[in-house]
Amino acid sequence: MSYKIVFFDIDGTLVDDRKQIPPGTVQAIRELQSRGVEAVIATGRAPYFFAPLLETLGIDSYVSLNGAYVVYKGEPVFSREIPQASVKAFVSHAARHRHSLVFESHSAFYTNNDSDPLMLESVTSLRVDLPGYDPEFWQKQPIYQMFLHCESAEEPLYERAVPGLKMIRWHEKAMDVMPDDRSKAQGIEALLAHVGVSPEAAVAFGDGLNDKEMLALVGLGIAMGNAHEELKPYADYITTHVEEDGIGNGLRYAGLID
Repeated sequence: MSYKIVFFDIDGTLVDDRKQIPPGTVQAIRELQSRGVEAVIATGRAPYFFAPLLETLGIDSYVSLNGAYVVYKGEPVFSREIPQASVKAFVSHAARHRHSLVFESHSAFYTNNDSDPLMLESVTSLRVDLPGYDPEFWQKQPIYQMFLHCESAEEPLYERAVPGLKMIRWHEKAMDVMPDDRSKAQGIEALLAHVGVSPEAAVAFGDGLNDKEMLALVGLGIAMGNAHEELKPYADYITTHVEEDGIGNGLRYAGLID
């Protein structure tokens, strides 16, 4: 198969635990691009969380917010917000359990509790600026995703709390909240349709639980050596650890670089 496009998760895939891009990864992606194969980011993060990475890697296309906001060559091509009624219901439910939220639009993010230690710990782990404070932000802009800040033992409080919404844990103190039919695969399908490329001609790299649908969709799904064990069965190939040239080795397996 001659692959035409490659989708890359960020955390644990393009960047290591220190949120640094290994030098070998930069070299591998530049070689990929030099051969005319498109490199695209596919992440749960919002665009303002990874702008420096795009510049470093020379990438201008991305699937962000777990598939909710898609940009191709700098131009938005797909978006799907959480219905405001669902956001309102979730805000009320979280308030009853005294859990804080972060609201993410495509251009900014705000929290309804800027002193919550769970929020501070989890967002700080991303090595990004902290959100602003605006409990009513969700009423002012389209919200594509929320962070719910709670312990793992408290997750049952949210099972079936708001019909149509699901949660995926990305930190021991935080989960993404999104529509239950949302995944990176949804955004990837929209981008592939826009450029006229079939899923079979695509490759994807990931390491987390929100990468399952993405790896299953494409022609070649590659899990990092450091990937969550529950992700690995969805992969066609398991490459090495992110710090052991995992991206380079995966691209070589795909026949895309030497």
